[in-house]
Amino acid sequence: MSLRAFFSTVVGGLVLLTVVSATLLVVLTTALERMASTLSESVEGVRQAEELEVDLLVHSRLLMAPGAHMVADPSRGRSPPQLEADLRRQLLEMHAIASTQEERQTVAEVQQQVFAYLAAQHAPLGPGVSPAQHETSAMTSLNAALRSLERLIQINVDQAQEARQSAAHWSEMADLLGLLLGLLLLTTLGLVVFWLRRFALRPVTALRSAMAGFGRGGRHLRAPEEGPLEIRDMARTFNEMADSLTHQQEQQLAFLAGVAHDLRNPLSALKLSTALTNRGEVTPERMQRTLSLVRRQVARLDQMVGDLLDATRIEAGKLELQPEVRDTRELARSVVELYQSSDSGHTLELVVPDAAVLVRADPSRLEQVLNNLVSNALKYSPSGSRVEVSVRGDGEHVVLAVADQGIGMSQEDLQGLFVPFQRAGNAKQRAPGVGLGLSVSRRIIEAHGGRIEVESQPGQGSVFRVHLARVSAGSPRTPVPSDEEEGSEEGSGAMH
Repeated sequence: MSLRAFFSTVVGGLVLLTVVSATLLVVLTTALERMASTLSESVEGVRQAEELEVDLLVHSRLLMAPGAHMVADPSRGRSPPQLEADLRRQLLEMHAIASTQEERQTVAEVQQQVFAYLAAQHAPLGPGVSPAQHETSAMTSLNAALRSLERLIQINVDQAQEARQSAAHWSEMADLLGLLLGLLLLTTLGLVVFWLRRFALRPVTALRSAMAGFGRGGRHLRAPEEGPLEIRDMARTFNEMADSLTHQQEQQLAFLAGVAHDLRNPLSALKLSTALTNRGEVTPERMQRTLSLVRRQVARLDQMVGDLLDATRIEAGKLELQPEVRDTRELARSVVELYQSSDSGHTLELVVPDAAVLVRADPSRLEQVLNNLVSNALKYSPSGSRVEVSVRGDGEHVVLAVADQGIGMSQEDLQGLFVPFQRAGNAKQRAPGVGLGLSVSRRIIEAHGGRIEVESQPGQGSVFRVHLARVSAGSPRTPVPSDEEEGSEEGSGAMH
């Protein structure tokens, strides 16, 4: 799992937990509010029922014994008509707050019985109806109303108790849910901390230790590729960088050993040549051979030093170019004529179009690249084989190609062909060199905005193609360098 997915999951879980908590809180608040409202309505119903009972009893007492003394006057000085008006108002209020069907039916019964009681009180005495019978009829309706009111009070009391029990139940549920949510939150935080320490912080600590140890010289140290995806990618990147640096260091050490070995050979030859000239009589023929050997060895030394200097300038970003508009046919012709005069034992062919093929480039650097390619073609081709140098203008591009019939290269060799200080396995035994020529050539061409391509098969030769931007024929053209200038650049070629 990646850190991004982990934190997304954690944040999503916390958001879900928050939403659930908020929803439960809303539900709990709504339920408690509803139960509080029910409890308040029940209390108000009990109060109104008791007040109605009191008013009915006071009304009955005032009508039946108007002159009787009362210790407490609940009627507050109200007359019977005022009491009757209050009774009707209280019945309407009881209808308004009745919340259940049973309560509404009971209130309707109370209203009917109260009205029956009032009607009995105000009914005139008819023939054959005694005052005792009239009072008995009124008391019957009053007692029925009082019983209904007691039942209404009991209904409200039951509702209040039910609401209280429900509130207690919801309170217990809220406590339980709060405890569960708290435990869930603490468990989640604990798991997050454990996961971070176990699967995130430990790999980071191991990566830091590996980086610190590698910086102190422990080239064998590598970071464990474990933990979240991002940390594994960081560890893998560090390991690849460490492998690359270690490989480069090994290559540099091998390069230094190869340079020392390659420098020792011409130096030994020079030392031997100078020693021969000090022995006895020196004939003109021997002197010519010695001077020829010295020139070849000095040229090799100059070529090696030139490659090293060019590689250093390129890596430091100080490769200076002096571009001019030149005809690539003349540049290719000058290189071919140079190697034709050296009697290399190969057949050099130049294939160029009739029209000028112009490029804007540094002529000395472009000749250096062609010298490297032609030199490699001659070194790694059997004597008597053909090496072709061609120039072709293709639309907006110029292609300079060097094709040989040499040993060729495998696909594995081609992958590291332009890497500094690397040489193909079959090339190491064919010709001396330090493996900088093609690397320098590629960087020179890339500095001109071009590219180098190669096609090769083992035993079938190789073809190197240099692609450069072509300039129009109307561009100003400078002359080709003189022979003396060409001679100064002969030693700047590189070996593959």
